[in-house]
Amino acid sequence: MSDLFTGAANPTDYTADQIEVLEGLEPVRRRPGMYIGGTDERALHHLAAEVLDNSMDEAVAGHANRIEVSLASDGTLTVSDNGRGIPIDAHPKYPGKSALEVIFTMLHSGGKFSSKAYATSGGLHGVGISVVNALSDELVVEVARNRELYRQRYSRGHTTSKLEKVGAAPNRRGTTIAFHPDPEIFGDKATFRPSRLYRLARSKAYLFRGVEIRWSCDPELISDDTPATAVFQFPGGLADHLAEQLGTRECATNEFFAGRAEFPDSQGSAEWAVAWPLYGEGSASYYCNTIPTPAGGTHEAGLRTALVKGIRGFAGLIGQKKGEGLTAEDVLSGGEIMLSVFIREPQFQSQTKDRLTSPEAAKFVEAAIKDHFDHFLSDNMERGRALLGFALERMDERLKRRAEKEIKRKTATSGRRLRLPGKLTDCSADAPEGTEIFIVEGDSAGGSAKQARDRKTQAILPIRGKILNVASANRDKIGANQEIADLIQALGCGTRDRFDPDALRYDRVVIMTDADVDGAHIATLLMTFFFQEMAGLVKNGHLYLAQPPLYRLSQGGKVAYARDDAHKDELLAGDFSGRGKVEIGRFKGLGEMSPIQLRETTMDPEKRTLIRVTLPDTYEERAPVVDLVDRLMGRNPEHRFNFIQERAAGVSEDAIDV
Repeated sequence: MSDLFTGAANPTDYTADQIEVLEGLEPVRRRPGMYIGGTDERALHHLAAEVLDNSMDEAVAGHANRIEVSLASDGTLTVSDNGRGIPIDAHPKYPGKSALEVIFTMLHSGGKFSSKAYATSGGLHGVGISVVNALSDELVVEVARNRELYRQRYSRGHTTSKLEKVGAAPNRRGTTIAFHPDPEIFGDKATFRPSRLYRLARSKAYLFRGVEIRWSCDPELISDDTPATAVFQFPGGLADHLAEQLGTRECATNEFFAGRAEFPDSQGSAEWAVAWPLYGEGSASYYCNTIPTPAGGTHEAGLRTALVKGIRGFAGLIGQKKGEGLTAEDVLSGGEIMLSVFIREPQFQSQTKDRLTSPEAAKFVEAAIKDHFDHFLSDNMERGRALLGFALERMDERLKRRAEKEIKRKTATSGRRLRLPGKLTDCSADAPEGTEIFIVEGDSAGGSAKQARDRKTQAILPIRGKILNVASANRDKIGANQEIADLIQALGCGTRDRFDPDALRYDRVVIMTDADVDGAHIATLLMTFFFQEMAGLVKNGHLYLAQPPLYRLSQGGKVAYARDDAHKDELLAGDFSGRGKVEIGRFKGLGEMSPIQLRETTMDPEKRTLIRVTLPDTYEERAPVVDLVDRLMGRNPEHRFNFIQERAAGVSEDAIDV
């Protein structure tokens, strides 16, 4: 019977005094990832963007036309504008506190929740500047209003001085914020990168043609060709930006498609610039209220729909029925695309605002761009025909690639699809390119991996325990082994002299075992199998070893994973040194990890580390490898015994895992 019914549990283990209530900005310091996406370099620069976005909101609202961004030698970033200045009068809801102090010390406070102060803005959650304050060891704000200058100081979310009147400022107005990121949060070595700040300031000037942005940086901080001072102002907006990005590249049309349009009923506006270069990689940049949305969103969908409908309509106009099959990939693939929208009360996927989710944005953008694009195509028929021809060529290439992939996939799986092992959880992609199969030990690890995977490109094959050592087994025993039979069927490429590299069903074969001795043994047995039975797969670079962590280290809001004991000690002596208690958890195996942890540490292509297993090209170079495998994995145990004896003296007691 469980303790729940027997009363065996100690009630003092969990009491009211263990319930924490985080007040003020303490939640931000404890869990910075919830507000800025982490504590890495990207998150650090997110602080700069938050401060600059506030000044941009003043400019877009028509109250400022100049912004200054300056990086000092000690890493302090200063952003100032000539806008209205943050209100410094007493807040009616919080007696004794100015509106300025409320904004800087309380989450969800600001002037952007309604359209009274700003018609459109990037900061809608009232979180940005207070988060910057919480994550800075020093922040100073100066406000020039009504010909007077006011100043207040903060540190780690708290005021360190009262709001003071500095003196008269007859020729100054606006807000100046100088802040230094807290090394307790970002690390002692974390500093702003001048080149990244320079690009950020420059991009903001492109997004709003009515603002001048002045950039300056201490020359000692610059290690590349980033200028120490610059002034940005682009009357042409995104069109100027695109022209600079294209350079001298030849495009499908002599003129690129650019313009600006207002949404109905003053709901906002859109500005765009699109070109179709004949060579080179394309790129896409999307913005909402000057905020970058790298993951696109509903405004991107509106643009794509408008361009596809427009080119299809033009194809119908000139009697080109083939154009009915054009897709967004045909029209936009390889293009240089820039889109900036200003809308009221936008909705984003998260506080980091990577993706716009406002449903009305798609409709507004499509309607705004569609008419302009129709005119762009039909106003100059030669230009329209050139762009249609460009898109049709892309469509032909796409259809050809798809046909080739389907043929290759069918060839690889012909006669075997119905005989794929039942325990295999396959991916949905139609072609081997970009796909992966993870070989994991046990159903528990397999269950976590199935939930952590990308269903489109990642397949999971669980195996039971330690597979047969093929180097010491005869052909009959190998052929009768169910785990090996499942593995051969799943890969579809045959073994030994029947190995067909073109029939391999996956681009990468990843061995993913526990980060302990047993896991290493299983990985060794699997590598022996591939080396002996599918040497071509190894030689062609398709075999990889995953690198799951053995430890999880946490300290406040900071979390890191260690591959082994040496890596753990390195982290403890580095990133986690001298900052309070570090909680260390040891994973017993892949099955003990949550799907989210497994994805973030081991399976996500953006974050993981893989080790590629390869073979030398020539027989002479392979001979030592063949000899090593035979000695360690072959039938003669005396070779293994001798190998251990030769190295026993170098093994210390500390190395024995008891």
